[in-house]
Amino acid sequence: MNVALALASVGLLAVAAVGRAMRADDTASASAHIAASPQFNGKKFDNGVPMNPDLTTARGVLSMLTEWVTSGAQREPATTPPVDRLTSGDFARPVTDGIKVWWLGHSTLLIEIDGVRILTDPVWSERASMFSWAGPKRYFAPLIALEDLPDIDAVLISHDHYDHLDKATIKRLAQISDTPFFVPLGVGAHLRGWGIADDRVTELDWWEETTVGGVTLAATPARHMSGRGLFDQNATLWASWALVGPKHRVYFGGDSGLTEAFEQIGDRYGPFDLTMLDTGQYGKWWPDVHMGPEQAVIAQKALRGKLLLPIHWGLFTLATHSWTEPAERMRVAAREGGIAIVQPRPGQPVALSSPLQNPEDYATPWWPTDVDWQDADTRKIQSTHVDPAWIERMRARRTPRTAP
Repeated sequence: MNVALALASVGLLAVAAVGRAMRADDTASASAHIAASPQFNGKKFDNGVPMNPDLTTARGVLSMLTEWVTSGAQREPATTPPVDRLTSGDFARPVTDGIKVWWLGHSTLLIEIDGVRILTDPVWSERASMFSWAGPKRYFAPLIALEDLPDIDAVLISHDHYDHLDKATIKRLAQISDTPFFVPLGVGAHLRGWGIADDRVTELDWWEETTVGGVTLAATPARHMSGRGLFDQNATLWASWALVGPKHRVYFGGDSGLTEAFEQIGDRYGPFDLTMLDTGQYGKWWPDVHMGPEQAVIAQKALRGKLLLPIHWGLFTLATHSWTEPAERMRVAAREGGIAIVQPRPGQPVALSSPLQNPEDYATPWWPTDVDWQDADTRKIQSTHVDPAWIERMRARRTPRTAP
């Protein structure tokens, strides 16, 4: 992509965002729930701590565009990556009473926990964009047709960015099933605007809970932001989710920078048998809203997680690093940090018993290992306004393991 094309693309997206944005005051006035939220400051939602400003400054945008054009990183696969295609037959058996997870790419996961099936941040569209003809494009087609999915007990949404909240997918799911949707505060306005009945949408603030089939769904803090246009920034809340069943516990991190709230989440809902954490699409311009793999290790220890499945990579190009860099750095960071990880192919099931079933199936990289990437010293991701003493305390913490 040359400079002119990059600038034109950004400009085009900005113009469209102006015309398609949801007004923040509409969202705020629609619900007393929002007005009462400790995260809502009367105008928008807030992380409660200052955020790195480079994400929104002209200098930061120019620096990012310059690296995008000049870095030479292989940001997309040269060929379609190896994936495991799925059919309805893969789900013909009863839901497991343990834990079984299919990573479908980026932040879309099909999770079975204690007899309940949960789908997170479903994106089936070709692009993570407001357009069908422009924006980040999938590396591979959806691994299963929406119509072939098994019965889903709950759809969880982490926030309203296009790579997590896909209008076409949500509308189709609502048409072909009676699955309920669970979303952070304010996000329900999108769904209701798309014709989804209010009684199918549950909005939760941080630390609020509901129950589906005996599994507690708890909306928990994340350090991020929201918005689908220029004029609705932070008009809706963002969240992570703790899923607590009678026997097992898993954590879906959505998008988040490093935050000391991870320790609170771990203390309240952990230890987690499995965590799924944001480990890709990071950059020096937004260190407070996306973690690098090295920070994910710290988060894992704070959460008291036993096994980490890295997400938010492997499907869309949303940052300047090479497309395999998150996976390569995650392997190094996990080894150095002493945590257990699993890196399945998209669509490859991960079944947890005690210990993990067939850990050797996940030990060999499925991505090409000859793609250049930068290590943590070269491309350092360091969140601001996180107590260094807390980081060192978490880094020194030891967590239980479920895999060798």
